[in-house]
Amino acid sequence: MTAVSVTAPSNRRRVPATTVVLHTLLIVGGLAMVFPFIWMILTSLKTLPQLLAEPLSLLPDPLTGENYPEALSAMPFGRAYLNSVYIAGLIIAGTLVTASMAGYAFARIPFRGSKALFIGFLATQMIPKQVTLVPFYLLMSRLGWVDSHLALIVPAMLANPFAVFLMRQFVLSLPKELDEAATCDGAGPVRTFFAVVLPNLRPGLSALAIIVALDTWNNFLFPLVLLNSTELFTVPLLLAGFEGQHGGVNYGLVMAASAVSTVPVLILFVIAQKRILNSMATSGLGGR
Repeated sequence: MTAVSVTAPSNRRRVPATTVVLHTLLIVGGLAMVFPFIWMILTSLKTLPQLLAEPLSLLPDPLTGENYPEALSAMPFGRAYLNSVYIAGLIIAGTLVTASMAGYAFARIPFRGSKALFIGFLATQMIPKQVTLVPFYLLMSRLGWVDSHLALIVPAMLANPFAVFLMRQFVLSLPKELDEAATCDGAGPVRTFFAVVLPNLRPGLSALAIIVALDTWNNFLFPLVLLNSTELFTVPLLLAGFEGQHGGVNYGLVMAASAVSTVPVLILFVIAQKRILNSMATSGLGGR
């Protein structure tokens, strides 16, 4: 009697070569983007002799955290943190109000020239900030807002084309039947906005708040031009001054200060990255 061998079908699925190549490129790209942050943390944990040693090693040996208290005591980081937090808070609150109302108006209230006005307003997003810097400074000087946080807060909360665009896209994604039902109940545009539309915009509002917070926290150019007093400095501006004083001597202190200034933004992004990506995807699905 002849034995018959039966080969069990393999459960392994062959991965396409293109997928392997794509994942490899993504991993390499991800590591390249993360490496500067890792380098910053490792450098902040080195002593000055380790930073001056040749050849320079990647890993600190031994680890030391002495740069952090020295960096925090060298300059008023607490005051700068407080300035950045309250400036970001006011800008977020103001932007949510103005952008949601403007987005609702552009999406739901028809008026002559609304499309051209929206395109023109959105086009201002394409103008580099450096181009508007001089006239913006002159305007703030006429208002007497130079060396004041008003110059950073008020314009940012009143004119944010990206925020208006994002809110408009979220309003467009809501069914018009909601507005029509509110109109049948006798509600006007204002009541419809606050009672019907605004509660349904919570996912978009939360995503916009996170985006505005990240952008405001990292803003450097306009605080550099508009603020002169050290007690008014934000975290990025104070960090630039810190580098000017200590950058040529001790990179450990500079990296420790940079790490401390990066932590709030990093935590916020890690917590909210899924909501940010979802908001971007949702705002583009309308195609209107």
